[in-house]
This record gives sequence, C-alpha cells and structure tokens, in this order.
Amino acid sequence: MIERQRIQVRGIVQGVGFRPFVYDLATRAGLVGRVRNEAAGVTIEIEGEAAALKAFTTALAAGPPTLAVIEQITVESLPPGPGRRSWSDFSIAPSQSEGGRRTLIAPDIAPCDDCLRELFDPTDRRYRYPFINCTNCGPRFTIICDLPYDRPSTTMASFIMCPACRREYEDPADRRYHAQPIACPACGPSLALWRTSPDAPAIDPAEDPIAAVRRRLSEGWIVAIKGLGGYHLACDPANDVSLGRLRLAKRRYEKPFALMAADIEAAAGVCQIDEAERALLDDPRRPVVLLQRRPGAAIAEAVAPRQNTLGIMLPYTPLHHLLFSRDRSDEAAAGSPPDGAGLLRLLVMTSGNPHDEPIVYRDEDVFEQLAPLADYILTHDRPIRTRCDDSVSRLVDGRERLIRRARGYAPRPLRVDFEFREPVLAVGGHLKNAFCLGQGRYALMSHHIGDLQNLETLTSWREGIDHIKQLFAITPRIVAHDLHPDYLSTRYALDVAGVRRVPVQHHHAHIASVLAENHLRGAVIGVAFDGTGYGPDGTVWGGEFLVADYHDYDRAAHLRPIHLAGGEQAIAQPWRLAAAWLDRLYGPEWIEQPLDFCRQVDRGAWAVMRQMIDRNINSPLTSSMGRLFDAAAALLGIRQLVTYEGQAAVELEALADGAESGAYPFAVDLPQIDPAPVFESILADLRRGAPISRISARFHNGVVGLIGTVCDRLRDERGLNRVALSGGVFQNARLLAGALTHLRARGFEVFANRLIPTNDGGLALGQAAIASFREARVGQADDIDIQLKERSCV
Repeated sequence: MIERQRIQVRGIVQGVGFRPFVYDLATRAGLVGRVRNEAAGVTIEIEGEAAALKAFTTALAAGPPTLAVIEQITVESLPPGPGRRSWSDFSIAPSQSEGGRRTLIAPDIAPCDDCLRELFDPTDRRYRYPFINCTNCGPRFTIICDLPYDRPSTTMASFIMCPACRREYEDPADRRYHAQPIACPACGPSLALWRTSPDAPAIDPAEDPIAAVRRRLSEGWIVAIKGLGGYHLACDPANDVSLGRLRLAKRRYEKPFALMAADIEAAAGVCQIDEAERALLDDPRRPVVLLQRRPGAAIAEAVAPRQNTLGIMLPYTPLHHLLFSRDRSDEAAAGSPPDGAGLLRLLVMTSGNPHDEPIVYRDEDVFEQLAPLADYILTHDRPIRTRCDDSVSRLVDGRERLIRRARGYAPRPLRVDFEFREPVLAVGGHLKNAFCLGQGRYALMSHHIGDLQNLETLTSWREGIDHIKQLFAITPRIVAHDLHPDYLSTRYALDVAGVRRVPVQHHHAHIASVLAENHLRGAVIGVAFDGTGYGPDGTVWGGEFLVADYHDYDRAAHLRPIHLAGGEQAIAQPWRLAAAWLDRLYGPEWIEQPLDFCRQVDRGAWAVMRQMIDRNINSPLTSSMGRLFDAAAALLGIRQLVTYEGQAAVELEALADGAESGAYPFAVDLPQIDPAPVFESILADLRRGAPISRISARFHNGVVGLIGTVCDRLRDERGLNRVALSGGVFQNARLLAGALTHLRARGFEVFANRLIPTNDGGLALGQAAIASFREARVGQADDIDIQLKERSCV
C-alpha cells in the first residue's frame, strides 16, 4: 500500500544542510516526493510504503545535521495522487515565501573541519581563500536580510556564482548544496588593505594582504579587521606601546581586552584550561571564554590590568585562521623567517568602535570611525547586514554561564514551557541591553546591543528590533518595559502606538528570567543582586530577596539603604559610598580614623557630599549589593574611582584568597539586612594589618553566608525550598559558586541563569514572561498600563 504524507519541520532547519539530509534519507529509502524551504520552516511531501515512511520520519528526528535544531515535526496524511505514484523521484524544490510565522535562523558558526582542511590544502581551488564555507559552517545571522534563507535574501546576492560554485550549489550530494554564502576566488568576496596612518609603512601592492597584516602586527602596528558581525581592533598583546596607543585612542583605559589565540595550545600557554573549558573554547560558537591567567604569562599587564583572568577566543573565520598561519612559499619568496619563526600566536582582538559607541560594521563608516584608532584597515566587500559582537562566557559550577550573548548564540530562541498568547516585545533595560520577542512557545532573545546611552547605540537597537520583527513576521501587541521612567527603552515603549504596555519591576524581571529559562512554575525565593534597579518606592534597589512568581512579587528582605551622594557620580566614585558607611557608623569623626582611606579622602569634597545627604539633594537611597561591593573595594584602597562599570567589584574578586574560610557577619532583622557589622569587621582587620586578599575573601564569604541565612528564614516563613539567583553581581564567579554550594548543602533546589546573561542582558526574557502572564490574567483591554502593586519594606 502506497501512502502519501506532508511533513512540516520547524526549528533551525534552513541554511544548515537540512534539505540535502532529507534528500539523502528519502532516496536511500526508495521514497519519492519533494522537499522545500518555506517561510515557516521546511515542508516535505513524500510518498512510499507505510513502513518506509515510518522509518524515514524516525530517522528525520534522530540524526539531523550538526547545526540543525528540530523543534517540531508534524505529519499529515494526504490523499493519493493520480495513479500509483505522484512523483517519479525525490527532488529539492525551489523555496517559497509566505506570511505568518517564520522559521528560526542559525547563528554564525566557525569553519568546520572539512573547510579548514581545504583552506590549507595547496591542491584545493579554495586554498587560502578567506571566505571558504559550506552548509555546515560560516556566516548566517549577520548576512540574512529576509526569509526564506536563500542567496537573494542575503548580502551575498550581488556575487554571481562561477560555473564551478554553481555545480556544487546545485548538487544535492555536495557538501555545499545550497550553501548560500558559497564562494571561491573566482567569484566571491575579496580582501583589501588600506593604510590610515601616515606614520605607518607603506603597503606593497604585490604583497598578499594577510601576509602584510601579519607583518605589521608583529612590528607593533594596530590593524582594524573586518569580521562576521563588525570590525575588530588587533594588536600584539606583548607590546606595551601598541596597547598604550590603542587604550588612548579608544579611551578604554583599564577595561580588559579580549585575546584571540591561534589554537588551544597557544591559549594554554597563558591560561589554565581544564577539559570543560577546552571544549567550550573549541565549540563552533567560539565565545570569548574567561580563563584563569597563568602567573608570568607572556603578555603585557595592560591587556587586563589587575585581573587574574583573561578573555580568550579561538579563530572563528577563515581569515582569522590565515592570520595565525603562513603561506611558506609566498613568505619565503618575500624573505620572511623560515620554519615557523615569527608566527603570530596571540592577538588582542577587541571590538572596533569609538568610545561608548556600538561596533562598526558598515564599510562606509569604517574610515571615518576607525581610521583615528588604527594604522591599517583590512576589509572585504561582503556586506554585514546585522552587527553582532563576540559572545562572552565562562564555566561556573561546571556549567557554562553566558555573560554576553551575541555571535554564535543569537538569534537561536529559547523554548519556554508556556505560550505567549499574543506577541510580546520586551525592551530590556538601560545597560547591556538585549530585547526579546515572545511568540508561541519561543522567546527570541536578541544579540547584545549595549548600553543605551547615545544616539548611535539607540539607533542600532531600534534597527535590531525592526529587523527581527520583519524576519519573523512578528507584530507585538504587548510591550513590556522597566519601571524606570528615564530609560530610553522605557521611553521607546511608551511611544509605541496600538499596544498594551506592561511596566515590570527590574528585579522581578531578573527572577522571572530564571523561572523562564529553567521552566519553573510557582513561587520561589528570588535573590536579585545588582548595581541599580528602580524601586516602586522611589529608591534604588539592588540587594533584594523576593518571593516571586510570574504574576507578582513580595519584597521579603533587602539591604539597609545608604545614600548615593551625587547620584550616578557615586557609582563612578566608590569612595563616596565607603565614606557614607563610615559616617553612618562613627558620625563626623570617622574621617579621623587611623586608616589610609580616611587620610586620603578629600575633606572638602566630603563636606559637600555630607551637605547633599543632609539636604537630600541628588542623594537617593540605595539597597544595592553592587554598591556594597564598591564601598568595600574603596575602603580597602583597591579602587576609589572606576573607569568601567563593575570595575571595583571585579578587582575585589580578583584579590580574594581562595583558601580563606572566614566570613564577615551581617545583622539580619527581616525585612532589613544591616551591613554595618561587615564594615566594622573590615576595619578591625585593617587595623590588625590583615592582608587585603584575606579581607576580600571574608567579605565574599559573608555575602554567601547572608544568602543562606535569609533563605533559611524565608523557607521557614513561606514554606518555599526553591531559590533563583540573578542580577549582575552574580557574574562574580566566586560568589555564584559559593552560593550554589552553600544553598545546596542546606537542602535547597537552586537555579541561576545559564543560557542568557545574569546581568541586564537577560532582563528582557523576564519582562516578556511577566507581561504574558499578567495579560493572560487581566484579559484583553484596548490600551491598559498595568500598575504594579507596591509592596515596599522601606
């Protein structure tokens, strides 16, 4: 008996070799029919014996291509066609575009092993071609303009395939069948090298651009290099002069630079790497991985000042691989050292952007924006559709924890265990912004956008929202936003017409992001620690213990608030927070304490701060745990002023003694938690001459102990045994690992962010989930702003 079926496959199934995989399965099974891309995924119409069809469907789900992610398979029986068979063979039909729900898109992926073998095979026609790719690797998200994912809908549309590439592209048995970025030296993109600094050596037109860049990097020059989602700025990490020039040009005076290593061995030469970290480094997504720095590593201190970690990634484009290798025949002819001498092994590879602006990705902008920062520009003529930074990740508690979700990860969606009954746009926060579009059972988290503090980043953010809405044919009917009235994301949300707006408290969104990611329902004890979040009582929250579910939250406990003298200036100048705590402890006489910190304080500046606090002028109260870390770092003399967000806390963590088990106590009298005993203990240890490393460790251990103590009390009061940890403070690996271990030892089930950042980069997921649940509860209204029920303990 011949049967006929229509099989629809949803997920990441376009541009990943899925149709050739289906073709191979069907032809080997003797089935006939066709497969094609449609806007919503892949549709298979197939005919054959019932047993063969069943085996085909089983194999379809069991072994898809490496980059494919099957989210759903639906099988529909069709009436038989005229005669015994409707088709004479199995074929791959042209793609169709249609409205409605769209398919998912694969992220950009590093070159596969097959392409790398060809890249370095002198007999291959793509030998040393910097744009080699196939259906299993290469650019995806950053070149897609529209769906379905076919070449005319990508930035490769203007490159006409040569006959050899066309044959590969049209052969279902070829690894490059319908590889949309397919190219070769005869028909594809090409490199160009430009000199931007008159002081730099001239370019020899006869020299290979990659060889010339290697030479100039080795000589200490700075080169802007076009990547998948934008430009990098590269230089020698052992050259203090180059690093100094780069930091001065970018006005990035102390924030660590990322490194790119030629291979795992080069990375292991400067960092300690275990097997799990090795696997993460070598993952096709190629994130920047934070690793423990080896003492005496042969790189300049200026790469990551006062840090005990380095951020390292491996090459993720063919061009990167070529930068770390050498065409020995060409370079021997040019007089280069033989036998591997002079090969690059490590490069600084930081985002190519002026200070506080998004990464440069348009070729028409590169000379204006990057020429002042670089001596040379290595570019190419394949346009980038969507700018996308490098992802940043690390292993904590044996599991990957994303710090920045971008290239390699976005726009792969998160599948949630509830349904977005109406499309939701969640606009995120102000810092480390990423937005989220919720539809059906998918939460489409955007790539990292950055801090929404200038027109350039805001424009990039708006363009990103419009692009994702267009790609997935999503028209939001609900817009979720932060409570803070002055966030640019909030102002955007309030300007959107024809939607219902749902304001969401910042820390409630953090906890809801953990619930959504971990498929949790019901109430949890939420520990939300970060630097800044708008509280409905008008204060700045950030050291919060919430009892929360998707619908609502109760502020069950929080740090005792302290004044931020000067508002945002107190965040940039942590000494103000330390002084405020000492003033609370000892009154005006604190400044006479026999401590280095007290002797170094500008008394005139403090007198002004004291007046601001007394008169309540630009001195909001904050319960922030992030600011508590800042105050401790300032008191210890680690950091009085910061040049990047979170710097004081990062340097405090780097100094902590891993062997120290002592802990400073907090005074817990729910709902308030008083840090005063912590500062008294720090001062006592300072007077005794205790090393800073011990004090830092005891401070960290004290915060871990506080989390356990408060969660114990809330479990007794509320009958809850699940804890969700979120907020930017939990980027601190020592704190997160300690809290997870400590809480588990007390019998708690503990959950934290992994697939999205625990910082504000994951905020939009929580906003979207809360908005969906609240709107489902209140029903349909034409235009309603849901007002949060204030449950303040202040």
